[in-house]
Amino acid sequence: MATGVCGTEPLVFRLHEGAPELVREVLLERGWEEFEEQQQEEGDWNLYWRAAAFRNSDYENTMPWQRLNHHPKTVGITRKDWLARNLRRMRGTFGSALYNFSPTAFNLPNDYVRFLEEYSKHRLANGNQGAYWICKPVDLSRGRGIFIFEDIKDLVYDCPVIVQKYISNPLLISGYKFDLRIYVCVKSFSPLTIYMYQEGLVRFATEKFNLGALNNLYSHLTNTSINKFGPFYSTDKEYIGEGCKWTLSKFRCFLQSLRINELLLWQKINNIVTLTLLTIAPSIPSSPNCIELFGFDILIDENFKPWLLEVNYSPALSMDCSADVTVKKGLINDLIDLLNYTEIDHFRQRGYLRQKYRRPCYLGSQILQARTPPVLLLPKCLCKTSSCEKCQGQSYLCSRGGSPDSCGTAQRPPQYCSDENLNCALQLNLGSSLKPATHYCHKKTHSPHSQKPKLVEGSRPYDLESENEYGSCVSSPGMVKENSKRKSGSFAKLPPIHGHKYKPPVYPWDYKVKNTGVPPSRVGDFILTFPFNEVTLRASQKKLNIKMAVQEVYKLTSQLIASGRHKGKRRKEEISRSLGGEDKLESLLWGPRNPPSLSDCCLKT
Repeated sequence: MATGVCGTEPLVFRLHEGAPELVREVLLERGWEEFEEQQQEEGDWNLYWRAAAFRNSDYENTMPWQRLNHHPKTVGITRKDWLARNLRRMRGTFGSALYNFSPTAFNLPNDYVRFLEEYSKHRLANGNQGAYWICKPVDLSRGRGIFIFEDIKDLVYDCPVIVQKYISNPLLISGYKFDLRIYVCVKSFSPLTIYMYQEGLVRFATEKFNLGALNNLYSHLTNTSINKFGPFYSTDKEYIGEGCKWTLSKFRCFLQSLRINELLLWQKINNIVTLTLLTIAPSIPSSPNCIELFGFDILIDENFKPWLLEVNYSPALSMDCSADVTVKKGLINDLIDLLNYTEIDHFRQRGYLRQKYRRPCYLGSQILQARTPPVLLLPKCLCKTSSCEKCQGQSYLCSRGGSPDSCGTAQRPPQYCSDENLNCALQLNLGSSLKPATHYCHKKTHSPHSQKPKLVEGSRPYDLESENEYGSCVSSPGMVKENSKRKSGSFAKLPPIHGHKYKPPVYPWDYKVKNTGVPPSRVGDFILTFPFNEVTLRASQKKLNIKMAVQEVYKLTSQLIASGRHKGKRRKEEISRSLGGEDKLESLLWGPRNPPSLSDCCLKT
C-alpha cells in the first residue's frame, strides 16, 4: 500500500499495433486508461499487450508495476515442428504411456527418409492401401497451406512443413467434424502455475465429414477463418445450427447424453495441457511479471481419446458470433484478475519510489542483467546536475540538484562532490547491486609521479534507511561526523581479499517472496490445474522436478480410472493418501460444469 498518497489513479494499458480490439474494450470498461506515447513517459503503463513476441530488452526493463502478456521463448510448443520434436523427446524419456496424445509426425525435409520408411511400412501392412496424412506449414496459422493426402505423389511443398498421420476416425456430431479450443493461462513458469478456463469453443467443419473428398477443406478443417467463407456457413445445419461454433457448456450437455466417463475425458485433456507445458518449462527464463494465454486445439476420436493438434500463440480474440461474445469477453476479464494488481501499482513508479522498492524485474539471467542494466524512471529532481558536480571531466549526480553550496562543495575539494548522492543514484538505478561508489582524481604535487591516479575514499554503502520518501539521500548524523573527520588528502584502504559476499536485499514485491505461498484454486472461471497437490507444489518450486510431476500426473489418472472400476468403494482417506496426503491445495477438476474436488472425483463412479 502506498503511504501518503490520497486517492487511486487508474491503471494504464498499452496496446501494440495488431492487438485485439476486445482487449481495449474490456480494459476501458474496467476503468483503465490507454497509454499515450506523446503525452506520457515511456514506462508509465501497467500492462503491455502485443500479438507478436516481445524483445529481450522489453523483458529486461520491466518494472514491478508492469505486466507483459507473453513469456519469453515459448516457441518450443507454439511452432508446429518444435512441438513435434519436443514431444518426441519427452516420449523417448518417459515412454508412450503418457506421451501418446500427439499423432505421428515428421518434420520435412529433415525427416523425409524416416517418413518414407513409415509410409512404405503402412502400405505393405495394409495391402498397398496407405494411411491418410495431413501436411501443414510449420510457421503459418489459421489453416493456411494445409492439405490432406493419401498417395505420396501428392506431397508437394516449397517450405518447411510437418506431416502428421491424419486422424481418420474423429468423433462426429450429426456427421460434422469438430475440435475443441481450450484456453490455458500460464501465470508463471518458475514456479510452474497453470490455469485452464472453464469455458471454451467447439469449432465445426461446415460440411459433413467425407474421406472420399480429401480436397474439400470445409469437410476436414475446423478453422473458423476458413469455414466462415464456406457455402453452408449460414445454413441451419442439423443439430449444429447456424455458423460453426458452440460454447464448451453446450458440448458438456452433448457429452452427458452419451453417458460416458466424462470425468476421465476431462482429465485426459488436462493431462495433455500439463505434459505439453512440461516439455518447455525448464527452458523458459524466469519472468515474474509476465502471463501467457495459449489456445490448445484438441480433437476427440470415436473412441473418446483426445489428441493434441497444435498450440496457438496469441489465440484469436475476434468476435465472429454470439459464442465468441459469451466466451472471450469473460476470458479477458478473468485474465486481468489473474494479473494480481495491487493498489500501489496504480501509482506506478511514484508509488514504488515512496515504498523504496528499487529492484527492476528482469528475466533472472545474470548475463542479461550485466549486459543491459535496466533504467529506473527517476523523478526530474534526481536527474538535474549542477556545475559543482563535474570533476576532471566526470559529472556526478546530485540527489536534489541546486547550487554548489547546496551540495556542500564550498567546504570540501571538488573530488568529494556528492559522493553519497552518486552512490545513491547508482544504487537506485541498478537495483542496489553496486559496490560503494569510488572514483579517481589527480592531486597536484611536486612529485614526478604525482600524475598517477589515486583512489579516493568512497562513500558509505547504500542504505535504504537513509533515504527520504522520494528516494534522495539524507546524511545520517554518523555520516556527517565521519565526513567531518575526513581529510582532503586521505586515501582509502584496499578491501580485504576474503571479504563477505554481498547479498542483495529482498524487497516485499520480490517475485520469489510472492510465489512461496499456495496459488488460488480458482480465479473467476480459471481453474488451477498445476500444481494440483502437495507433491506437485513441491516439485514446481525452485528447480522444476519434471520426473516427479510426470509421475503425479500418471498417478492421478490411474486413480480416476480405478475409481470408475471400483464404483466408489474406496474410502476417502485412502484416496487422499494416494493423491499426496493432506493437501494445502483445494484442487478442483477442470472440465465439468461445476468443478468438483479431485478427491471427490476419485470416489465417483
